[in-house]
Amino acid sequence: MDDRELLIPAVQQEAPVPNAQTRRGRIQMLLLLFACAVPVMASYFTFYVLKPEGGKTNYGSLVTPPELAQPAWFNVPLEGKWTMLVARPAAECVPSNEACLQALFLMRQVRIALGKESPRMQLIWVVTDGNPVDSEVRKAYDETTAGFLIVNAPSGGEAKSQWEAWLNRNQGGADIQLLNPFGEKMMQFAVTSNPKEFAGMRKDLEKLLKLNRAGEKSQ
Repeated sequence: MDDRELLIPAVQQEAPVPNAQTRRGRIQMLLLLFACAVPVMASYFTFYVLKPEGGKTNYGSLVTPPELAQPAWFNVPLEGKWTMLVARPAAECVPSNEACLQALFLMRQVRIALGKESPRMQLIWVVTDGNPVDSEVRKAYDETTAGFLIVNAPSGGEAKSQWEAWLNRNQGGADIQLLNPFGEKMMQFAVTSNPKEFAGMRKDLEKLLKLNRAGEKSQ
């Protein structure tokens, strides 16, 4: 016996050479394991690699952690759809006050720009002073014409305090609030008439609607 053979473990000397059928079986098993691992690998890649980039926005400011709104404040459902919400006094939002109406106009136009995805977004105008809405303004921004729900803010007690604290947190009381389908405020948009900023807001919403349907209810 050659001295070099003594250096080779006996197990290796005796191991049979895999035939073609065995090799195919091993390849198929490896492919199956790879197929099972792909979703896990993708989820880890998305969470650890893409998530920081996904946290960037074109225009809006992220609210972290998201802040839950109470449906009882307005007696309208806040779950199952994306929601853009703005708070404005009815006494100021009249046809002669373009500054007050700008938020309503912006929300309406952004929703229209979402195209076929627009039914996934509801608009809420919370009237903060309890006054009746001007008839012309209501006609332009009602549910049928523009998709708005017009509701009154809580008028007293703990509900009013909770609502005002939620609205004004992060100095965003004058902003447009974006709520996810779980009823949580997750982003704020400053009111703008700048076309570039309008486009940025639209892109933020398009990105969210494209990538996320969690919590949405069927239309």
